[in-house]
Amino acid sequence: MERTLNFDHWARHQLDAVEAALETWVPEDAPAGLGEAMRYGVLDGGKRLRPLLVLAACEALGGSREAALRSAAAVELIHAYSLVHDDMPCMDNDVLRRGKPTVHVKYGEAQAMLAGDAMQALAFEILTPDEGVEPVLQARLVRLLARAAGHAGMAGGQAIDLANTGRMLDEATLREMHRKKTGALLLASVQMGAACGSPTPATWQALSVYGEAIGLAFQVVDDILDCTQASDKLGKTAGKDQEANKPTYVSVLGLEPARRYAQELRAQALAALERSGLADVAALAAIADKVVEREN
Repeated sequence: MERTLNFDHWARHQLDAVEAALETWVPEDAPAGLGEAMRYGVLDGGKRLRPLLVLAACEALGGSREAALRSAAAVELIHAYSLVHDDMPCMDNDVLRRGKPTVHVKYGEAQAMLAGDAMQALAFEILTPDEGVEPVLQARLVRLLARAAGHAGMAGGQAIDLANTGRMLDEATLREMHRKKTGALLLASVQMGAACGSPTPATWQALSVYGEAIGLAFQVVDDILDCTQASDKLGKTAGKDQEANKPTYVSVLGLEPARRYAQELRAQALAALERSGLADVAALAAIADKVVEREN
């Protein structure tokens, strides 16, 4: 498996392209300040992990850059909208996100709700241009993203999360919750990037296993950081899950077992890349390392 890559240089090039695309596609002139709230919620912040996964998977398969860039922007809009809504008082009631006040704190609850709604709709508009992306590919990308965002994915996982606050879950139930809430969109990012190329069934399966492992590893590490890092390091409120008595990998497994599990998931992801049959998966492998080794 090829691992020679200046990842920071590669990632900066990709992120500059994603940021420019979002700057272009997220409107400033939406009515009554809505555009300002949308742009505040999605621009200039976050790790942009999901777009990087899209672009890395597309590059590994030599796929369509246009389709991948649109997919990267769309998946980031879905992620950003979910954060806007999750932070609201009716959900997680958080006041800090990406190192700044949450959208409802800055613009009010009604505007935050509308901004999230508009970002979700915009994601699918971006995926369906009049030209540049074949209609069959458009449909596949829309289906992958919609499924990851809806009841079978992110929204369903959040529902499970809210329903189990204050309850002790077993590891299998916790894993299923996070597979939907966090993992589904990360898996979809890998699959959308792969769909921009022409993967064989074996390659698709291997990349899907990689995406599932990365999705779960990200959440395990998130749970670890929530109880080991300060808010200024995380860019969001630390200790929030423990304070709300929510089940996490640390509360279910313990801190050191959770750390070992994250390493096991990284090994699973890298092994899946080995089986993918792709010549250059250096960016995907580096992302797996970054997910587990990150400190915020």
